[in-house]
Amino acid sequence: MSNRAEKMKKILNQMRYGEKGRIVEIKTTGLRAKLMGMNIRIGKEVKMLAKQPLKGPVAIEVENAQTSLSQEMAKQIVVEV
Repeated sequence: MSNRAEKMKKILNQMRYGEKGRIVEIKTTGLRAKLMGMNIRIGKEVKMLAKQPLKGPVAIEVENAQTSLSQEMAKQIVVEV
């Protein structure tokens, strides 16, 4: 039996404040170029900093850089936590 905890996948906007995960999938190819320009790509570690209410943006940290994404963009990113 392995002592390693099983990794769980979730959508980026479902992460809790302070939670960290690794990006494993970007569902929409149309967003990839825009996200790559923001240094958000598969394999990168991401940390949830804040979520605004009423479908407002989410604030995340990728490689010590903070950025915000719309809820619609965040829904296209799958992370493993």
